Amino acid sequence: MTRLTIHNPDNDAHFMRIKPVKATVRIRKGGMTIAETTQALRVLETGRDVYDPVLYIPLDDVIAPLEPLQDKSTHCPLKGDASYFSLNGEEIAWTYDRPFEWSEQLRGHVAFWPPKVTIEEVGDDALV
Repeated sequence: MTRLTIHNPDNDAHFMRIKPVKATVRIRKGGMTIAETTQALRVLETGRDVYDPVLYIPLDDVIAPLEPLQDKSTHCPLKGDASYFSLNGEEIAWTYDRPFEWSEQLRGHVAFWPPKVTIEEVGDDALV
């Protein structure tokens, strides 16, 4: 039987599901649209807790000039190594630019900190 979830090889209780979003996703900061896509991915993850879903946007669909943060990176045993971005001096997003083989779908995508942006899903299949 094939699992739909991706599991941490060292902890079977830590897993995620990556699903395509069947809606247009817009990311706004103030009145400015900083990203818009019809190719977003939704990551649903369970680890120490059930985490809020995270939307990942293709980097090619980011309009705003994100600046890489040179002094910050993190490691996730499920997804890989992440780098971070700022916009106008504020840390705003991250990307798994060095994902594990099993998380390769996330390469080339960026996620934004929900408290710092407005995330909109528009379309018939959008989450309410």
